[in-house]
Amino acid sequence: MAGNQKFPSDLLFVVGLVVLTDIFVLIPVLSESFIRTVVGLPMILFLPGYALIAVLFPTKTGLEGIERAALSVGISVAVVPLIGLVLNSTSLGIREVPLLASLSVFIILACAAAYFRRRQFPEDRAFEVSFKASARSLLAEVLGKPESSTEKILRTFLAISVLALAGSVAYLTLVPHEQDPFTEFYILGPEGIAENYTTEYVQGESGTVIIGISNHEYRAVNYTMDVRLENKSLPLPENLKYIQLEDNATLEEPIEITPSFEGKNMELQFLLFNETEKDMPYRDLRLWINVTEEA
Repeated sequence: MAGNQKFPSDLLFVVGLVVLTDIFVLIPVLSESFIRTVVGLPMILFLPGYALIAVLFPTKTGLEGIERAALSVGISVAVVPLIGLVLNSTSLGIREVPLLASLSVFIILACAAAYFRRRQFPEDRAFEVSFKASARSLLAEVLGKPESSTEKILRTFLAISVLALAGSVAYLTLVPHEQDPFTEFYILGPEGIAENYTTEYVQGESGTVIIGISNHEYRAVNYTMDVRLENKSLPLPENLKYIQLEDNATLEEPIEITPSFEGKNMELQFLLFNETEKDMPYRDLRLWINVTEEA
């Protein structure tokens, strides 16, 4: 009878894998383990698509196991960039924790919706997964003779996807990776976000921006900063003119900008020099401001 099914084992497994991935990504001690990569790749390449397919096709008819698996990979590849695009349009940005949280919420909500959709059908019609039977069926479908050209294409796509996933896991797990050294240099508005910058000034009055420097050079670095309006240096306090940062350290400090002359669409430059190159800026940022005459 419809509405009396227990929570499906496949959806329970997906939710459990999501929770396991969150644990291995968010807990510092566990995040260094190779298991993080093993559980993280399916979170991106399979689970979002599987959960969505479960919502769209709640019954046993319509899709075979190999078709579900192949479409789950393809849809995941489409869904994850869309979630990233939405995050990029917000103040959260495409960062690890917001992306992980968004994927987790999406997958869990989709699994909940799939469960309620399956409850509308009798048990003999609602889709379910017996893991042992599914493994035998999947093996038979992969190794068996394809019945049509479409099935052959799906099998090939699934085989390539599985091989790519296994190769990615092996590569990321076994090969050590180290990013090239770099320094992150950025400016924020007065509210501490990358917008609402002060661009309208009155001559002699001050506006504030927040300067940020993150050292990822794998060593301590001595920086020199210069702020220029129309190529004329503005005064800076000593602690912002000469900056020493240890590796993986970040500095965020407000700077008061006080234009001494008026003009429209003037270039305000933030120049960062490192200890090895004194003449050419290592990093540079720009704002264009208007300065009106004193009232």
